[in-house]
Amino acid sequence: MSSKPSAVLWDMDGTLVDTEPYWMAAETELVGSFGGTWTHDDALKLVGSGLLDSAAILQEVGVDMERQAIVDHLTDEVAGRLRTLGVPFRPGARELLADLRAAGIPTALVTMSLRRMALSVVELIDFPAFDLVVAGDDVSRPKPHPEPYLHAAGLLEIDIADAVVIEDSRTGVAAGVASGAVTLGVPHIIPLDGQGAHELWPTLEGRSATDLVELHSRHTSEAVR
Repeated sequence: MSSKPSAVLWDMDGTLVDTEPYWMAAETELVGSFGGTWTHDDALKLVGSGLLDSAAILQEVGVDMERQAIVDHLTDEVAGRLRTLGVPFRPGARELLADLRAAGIPTALVTMSLRRMALSVVELIDFPAFDLVVAGDDVSRPKPHPEPYLHAAGLLEIDIADAVVIEDSRTGVAAGVASGAVTLGVPHIIPLDGQGAHELWPTLEGRSATDLVELHSRHTSEAVR
């Protein structure tokens, strides 16, 4: 019989919501305001990275601002787009999240975005979606370090090995795997083949809490053989 995971830990940008285009547009405008050029390929390199690390790269291409000021500016720009354009859920993500809540499986949002950004997304979801939020300013070591997921497990008082992580980026998958969680990769902008995820699903559309229970059971059963 399949056993439920102790919790499902969700990445936000690119996994729960498709905010990556908002970030990319904000980055392009910021670099352009300092006379630089920011390409789609440049933006792809930042997907899943900690915001301060991303800010350092933007400084290297000519953004003459302190790193924290860059982070605050980009966060404000993306938050503004969320307020005016709405929350663009990834296919199947809202439905799966709601099904997990109905099944009584705890959920947490684990993102490298600032807490105020994460909370602005959570507040726009029309049901109580998460038991807790761990954001980039809650940890000292961002993804791909496992600290964000280990911190969430500690707050939930669970063994991380009993959790499922859902991620769309290489750094996020690396963090999930390193934490010891069963890690599900759902590629969005960047392919995740060969990155170590326990499974890759092309989409969350049509997936249910039962699918995640079975995923968890498959890989925890393999671990104890």
